[in-house]
Amino acid sequence: MRAVLVNPAARAGRAPALLPELRRALPADVTLHVPDSADAALAVLHALPPGSRVVAVGGDGTLHRWLPALIARDHELGLVPLGSGNDVARALGLGGEAPLTWLSHALNAPPSFMDLGLALWHDGQGRPHETPFISSLSAGFDAAVARRAIDGPARLRGLPRYLWATLRELAALRTWALDITVDGEHLHSGPALFAASLNTPSFGGGMPATPGARTHDGLLNLLLAGPFTRGGALRMLPRLLRGRHLGHPRIHTQAFEALLILARGDLPLAADGEWLGFARSVQVVVRPSALRVVRKG
Repeated sequence: MRAVLVNPAARAGRAPALLPELRRALPADVTLHVPDSADAALAVLHALPPGSRVVAVGGDGTLHRWLPALIARDHELGLVPLGSGNDVARALGLGGEAPLTWLSHALNAPPSFMDLGLALWHDGQGRPHETPFISSLSAGFDAAVARRAIDGPARLRGLPRYLWATLRELAALRTWALDITVDGEHLHSGPALFAASLNTPSFGGGMPATPGARTHDGLLNLLLAGPFTRGGALRMLPRLLRGRHLGHPRIHTQAFEALLILARGDLPLAADGEWLGFARSVQVVVRPSALRVVRKG
């Protein structure tokens, strides 16, 4: 079965404007759903036959919220990119065109496998959580930025919104005391600005954080930033935007299968740009070939 699900809140609520054109373009055997909430979308996904081709019209946040049902029902994922960041679409080669140009491709092209990440974390009250992610898991500064971006100006989307939130967070710059172990080897103890785990090469709406990352290599990629002063962080940001941060002595990248972060205090946590909460410990593991997706080419 083939179905198209539109997130009406995608691109700051502009997605419904595409519905007339979308309806005209759909083949007769494809069902269209415009769920009005995340719970309604999950209900639709669970009601579809296992292994259905699901075309999501939305962005990274949409995929993050729908991911548990996509996994549970073993659905194939096609994507019509209509988000603010679109880091997943970029990793799948789907950027640079008007959104609906990808509809036929998403409905008909053969699938291939994609890795996912899974975060197992405990909040400040000791409650356990399991959070799958498709693009990135952020801990520290970049997660705090994601929290600020929720309240960002409506006129800003994608990278400009992220930069707005970044500058606001820089004004109140903090570091977090982290103990980090990668694939059983101890890596870091002490203050850090952030520790991000990426499945895609970019995050935050296109920042090339780990350019060597691949979504189908059975690995995730750590981007660890040590302590920075406010001035140092300000000087680092332009390098990060251009992908020229990797040679900095306080930046460390490493491919991994399993990562453990222990925090002394509340550590901000976000997945795929979506705010999760505060964590005291985070275990991140790769789930190789856990999702079937439609790529370009």
